[in-house]
Amino acid sequence: MDYWRNDEMNSVTKTVAGVLFAVLVGCSSLLAQGKLDLPQWRGVDRNGLSAEKGLLKAWPLNGPALAWEAKDLGIGYSGVSVVKGKIYTMGDVDGKSVVMALNEADGSRIWATKVGASGGYGGYEGPRSTPAVAENLVYALNQHGDLLCADAVTGKEVWRKSLTADFGGGTPGWGYAESPLIEGDKVLCSPGGTRGAVVALNRKTGNVVWQSRELADEVHYSSLIPETILGQRQVILFTAKSVAGIAVADGKMLWRADRPGKTAVVPTPVYADNQVFVTSGYGIGCNSFKISKAGDVFKAEQIYANVNMVNHHGGVILLNGNIYGFSDGKGWICQDFKTGGVVWSNPGVGKGSIAYADGLFYVRSEKGKGTVALIEATPRAYVEKGRFDQPDRSKKSSWTHPAIANGRLYIRDQGVLLCYDIKGK
Repeated sequence: MDYWRNDEMNSVTKTVAGVLFAVLVGCSSLLAQGKLDLPQWRGVDRNGLSAEKGLLKAWPLNGPALAWEAKDLGIGYSGVSVVKGKIYTMGDVDGKSVVMALNEADGSRIWATKVGASGGYGGYEGPRSTPAVAENLVYALNQHGDLLCADAVTGKEVWRKSLTADFGGGTPGWGYAESPLIEGDKVLCSPGGTRGAVVALNRKTGNVVWQSRELADEVHYSSLIPETILGQRQVILFTAKSVAGIAVADGKMLWRADRPGKTAVVPTPVYADNQVFVTSGYGIGCNSFKISKAGDVFKAEQIYANVNMVNHHGGVILLNGNIYGFSDGKGWICQDFKTGGVVWSNPGVGKGSIAYADGLFYVRSEKGKGTVALIEATPRAYVEKGRFDQPDRSKKSSWTHPAIANGRLYIRDQGVLLCYDIKGK
C-alpha cells in the first residue's frame, strides 16, 4: 500500500489599534484558508458556527444526496478538517495511529503519515482529535499525546513532540482527546501536569514558546478556545478543576475560577460579551462566569450554576443569545445564555452532537441508527426539517461531530466517512 510511504520520511498593547492587531494576527493564518473551509475543530472561530450560505432549507424524505463515501479510514473518533481541496482526519490503521489527507472531490486517499502507536484507553481505541491546518502545515494529536506537524500537501513529517515525555503531561483516563489550536505563529495544546497545563509551540519549528506553569491542573478532554477579552488575547482552558484564561503572548494565567467536574469533562467552552459558559455530564450541569478587569487584574465571578444543560460530549453552540445542545435527562434544549433558563426542550433524535450553518442545526444521534436531523435554529421551538438514518453504521457509538464545509456535510463513523451534498438547488 504505497500511501504509507511517508512513514519513512520520517505585551499586547492597550490601544484599540493594538487590540485589533492582536486579533488579526491571531486569526490571520486561519482566515487565509477562507471562511467556507474548515481548518480546525469547530471551524475558523472554534465555536461550531459555519459561515456557509445557500444550503438546503429542508431535506427530502431520505435525506440529502450522498456525494461519495470513503472507507478503510481506521478505528477512532477523529473529526475532519477541510482546507484547499483536501480533507484531513485520523485513524488507527495497521497498528499505527495516522493522520491522512483525502481528496475533497471524491474522498480518495492522497497520503497517510504515522503519528504514533495505535490502541486506546478505557476500551475505546483510536484517535479522538481533529487535525488543524494553517499555511500548508497540518497538526495532529493522537490518543497517546503524540503531536505531529506534517506538510499538508505531501504528508512529510516536519516535527513532532510528546505531551507526556516533552512537557510532563499525564494521559487522561480515556486518552488525549483535545484538538490542537492554531493561534497566529503558535500551536497550542494541553499536556496538563505540574510543569504547566498548557504549552505553546512555534508552529513551524516545534520549539517551546511558553508553558503555563501557574496552572498545574491535569487535563480532561475539552479543547482550548481563543478569545480577546477586555483587550487581552487569551485562551480559555476547561479542566475537571478549573475554568481559566491564559495569555497567548506569554502563558501568564490571567484569571481562574473553581469549577469541579466529574468523571469526564469534555465539551468545548463558549464565550460572548465577557461571559464564559461551560458544561459537562455525569450530573454536573453548567456554569457561567462573568470576566471583569480592574487595571491589569482580571477576575472571574460566577453568574449561575444549574443542571439545565448537562452536556456529556456532544457539544453546545451559542447563537443569538441562546445555547443549544443535548442535556442528559432533558433532551435537546435551548437555554438562555445570560440567565441559564430553559427556553424549550424536545427529545429529538436522542443524545448526540451538533453543528450549525445557514440558520439550521445539524444534529446527530450517538446511538442506534445514528440518525441525523436538520432543525431550525430558533428559540421558538424544536422544528425538524428532515432526517435520515446513517448508512454503513458501525457497532460503536457515533460520537464524531457532524462537520460542514463548502456545501457539504461530513459524517464520520469509525473507518467510514460519508459526504453529503447540502447545497440549495
